[in-house]
Amino acid sequence: MLRFWAMMGGAALLVAPIAAAASETPMAAPAQKQRLIVLSDIEADPDDTQSFTRLLLYASEIDLEGLIATTSVHMKTAIHPDSIRRILHAYGKVQPNLALHETGYPGADRLLALVRDGQPGYGMAMVGAGKDTAGSRLIIAALERTDPRPLWVTAWGGVNTLAQALYTIREMRSPAEAKRLITKLRVYTISDQDDSGAWIRRTFPDVFFIVSPGGYGAGTWTGINTLIDGADNTTISNTWLREHIQQGHGPLGAVYPDVAYGMEGDTPSWLSLIPNGLSVPDHPDWGGWGGRYEYYTPPIATVDPSGFSNVPIEPETRPIWTNAIDSYMPWQQREYGRAQTPSDRQIKDFRAGIWRWRDDFQNDFAARMMWTTEPFAHANHPPAVKLSTPERITVKSGQRFVLSAIDSTDPDGDSLSFQWFHYAEVGHWRTVIPNGIAANIHTVDFTAPKVTEPREAHFIVRVSDKGSPPLTRYARVIVTITP
Repeated sequence: MLRFWAMMGGAALLVAPIAAAASETPMAAPAQKQRLIVLSDIEADPDDTQSFTRLLLYASEIDLEGLIATTSVHMKTAIHPDSIRRILHAYGKVQPNLALHETGYPGADRLLALVRDGQPGYGMAMVGAGKDTAGSRLIIAALERTDPRPLWVTAWGGVNTLAQALYTIREMRSPAEAKRLITKLRVYTISDQDDSGAWIRRTFPDVFFIVSPGGYGAGTWTGINTLIDGADNTTISNTWLREHIQQGHGPLGAVYPDVAYGMEGDTPSWLSLIPNGLSVPDHPDWGGWGGRYEYYTPPIATVDPSGFSNVPIEPETRPIWTNAIDSYMPWQQREYGRAQTPSDRQIKDFRAGIWRWRDDFQNDFAARMMWTTEPFAHANHPPAVKLSTPERITVKSGQRFVLSAIDSTDPDGDSLSFQWFHYAEVGHWRTVIPNGIAANIHTVDFTAPKVTEPREAHFIVRVSDKGSPPLTRYARVIVTITP
């Protein structure tokens, strides 16, 4: 297939080849998946059922290793594992159709075998000698499994089942073995919904822990369902959910409940585990669909100490991965001239690390729900982003450099749109580095700023197809700028 060079403003631009005809072969699941155990206070709020519904659509791309029913501050004396099983039975009815679109979807029976009971009561009162449960034992077994990958545990409610697992490891394993197991652990809790999260952070200071402590008003995760002032919030509306998720989308869509308090508040805990080319789970500061987080000890005054959590707030005793401020200007579609341009409105907020991607992951959700009922040829599938330049490059101060994603393709043969930008909050250079030509073409150029010591800057390309709904994937180029 021929390509040719065109010259524009001194930048060498590759002209994209004609897309190949769409295939009806299922896409391959990613070779490297993140391991995940979910702790859920399902039935305390319909949003856990919502989050499970979405999670199962990505069961081909995340290795689920445990689905544990827990309590929380909102449901202190009951657990509901049968509610998890109900959703899995609905998933089982659509799993064969999902497998037409992507390989790797596990059978419902395998997932049903992962459901466990967690601690049957509230908080640290249910942690201690002789209080192991099927859920806490499953966590220990997963940590002890011979697998070099880290183990993610996300808590959608209380986290005392994980606290019990860590208590048992501390008491029953050697210090060296306990340290080895804890090193494998990655924790994300949706705020603190019992008193055991603070205990874990205080007692096990080496645990990798992402949390927005304190009241829910300080939670990065709220970016999934809070309105962006002055922006189009259509994709989180009840009308959108009804049309794209709940109604006319088979058994799995039918179990997705109406919003009671907030849509899918728990989903950000695992969104960054999806291999979309943007997220790097062990680097929460790099940003992704689940938000962006920085490593520091948050002052208690910044954690919404009077907010709605009903859990005593303790001063943090060590650094954690927590809220980070992003500043971005939403892109807008234009009817004439340049197809996409940034708006003139800048948003700066700790929730903006989720807001900037929200339409992308909502459209992805809608497309995967279509996979539950439609054949491959009647549904949309995400583009494959391919850089024509290395993922890491080094340039000198003042040097012009070119980044390209011209070799990106789409499995459905759709036309592609491109957006390049410097993610200024990530890396060591916080002043936006503008591109030299239009940012919405496949190949762009930047000029490195003057530096007195090496600085790292991250550049993102956002590639979207023109299918229905439009789907987006990404690539990241890390540029080291030297004097």
